[in-house]
Amino acid sequence: MKRLTLNVLTLGLLAAGVAGAQTTIKIASLSPLSGSQSFTGTLVRNGAQQAVDEYKAEFKKLGFDLQFVGYDDQADPATGTAAARKIASDRSILGVVGTMNSGVAIPASEALKASHVTMVSPATTANQVTDRGLANMNRIVARDDAQGPAGAEFMLNKLKAKKVYILNDKTAYGEGLASEVEKTLKAGGATVVTNEGTEEKSDFSSVIAKIKLQKPDAVYFGGIYTQIGIFIRQLRDAGIDIPVVGGDGLDSTELAVIAAKGANNIYYTTIAAPIEALPAAKTFVADYRKKFKTAPAGYSAFAYDAAKVIAQGILNAAKANGGKLPSRAQVESAIRSGKFTGLLSGEVTFNSVGDRNSVTLYIMKVEGGKQILDTQSTVKPPRK
Repeated sequence: MKRLTLNVLTLGLLAAGVAGAQTTIKIASLSPLSGSQSFTGTLVRNGAQQAVDEYKAEFKKLGFDLQFVGYDDQADPATGTAAARKIASDRSILGVVGTMNSGVAIPASEALKASHVTMVSPATTANQVTDRGLANMNRIVARDDAQGPAGAEFMLNKLKAKKVYILNDKTAYGEGLASEVEKTLKAGGATVVTNEGTEEKSDFSSVIAKIKLQKPDAVYFGGIYTQIGIFIRQLRDAGIDIPVVGGDGLDSTELAVIAAKGANNIYYTTIAAPIEALPAAKTFVADYRKKFKTAPAGYSAFAYDAAKVIAQGILNAAKANGGKLPSRAQVESAIRSGKFTGLLSGEVTFNSVGDRNSVTLYIMKVEGGKQILDTQSTVKPPRK
């Protein structure tokens, strides 16, 4: 009888302990944390982590232990897809901030589709990221078919370019931007010398020789700062000072470091606002500096917003589920159909394929190694 009483008491205490335990929910990030793009990828991870940490207390009220985990995709589709499969296997992960690169987002979102792990990207712009209509793929930034035309119209109207040499890095991102730029330039009456793909990373002498021969008014390069910075430095060393224009792949303070003395007469469209253009960012900047001992940048802020969308989407799904742990599918639906306010970049709602219904696009100038805001405009995605 004593043994039975002890066992019942023990079971009761165990049950009370289990009842008091909090259910773990994780939000992950997926960005380059190693390799040539790790500087920007780390900005994404840090911004996402900051938002998750801010939401911990609110999740705790509902009996959930919210945790953050950062995954490295090395800006490589195969690595990113392998990481996505690991994410899918961890049932406590209900959302992913990422990816940074369109070429990684496409296969990674496919790998997460069957398990309904939702993604909110703070950076990917290729049209096909969302044109595939996946229920789990969303983004809070402008598409190539908004960003590309904006860059082309800037060259036509502000730079008065009549002859443009286009380069791309042969990725989904770079080719997509370059294609949109080419279409808009031709429609505006400009001559496109070529739209040339290159994977060159160190010696652009053959390309520069062709540019010298063709004498364009501007060069447009769809790609990433690590490659384009070297191109610009060599272009300036060759005595060519014409404007170089690109997309948000140039949005990094490292561009000026790589281009060195050549970091002049550079323009780029970007979907991540400079911090000073976000009036609500003062507290965010102070908290980020305190937490990570460094200054944030535009991608930090947009990753912060992407993580807040996921966190709030999970909370909305949990509340709709009677305060219980929501399924991944419930979170997926809550994010796609939700309205998210109180974000640094403004209100977020998504259309049927996961594009943000309204977003601001910025054009930046690099002069003397410094980034200066030139213009900004509100753009909307194609109707879906």
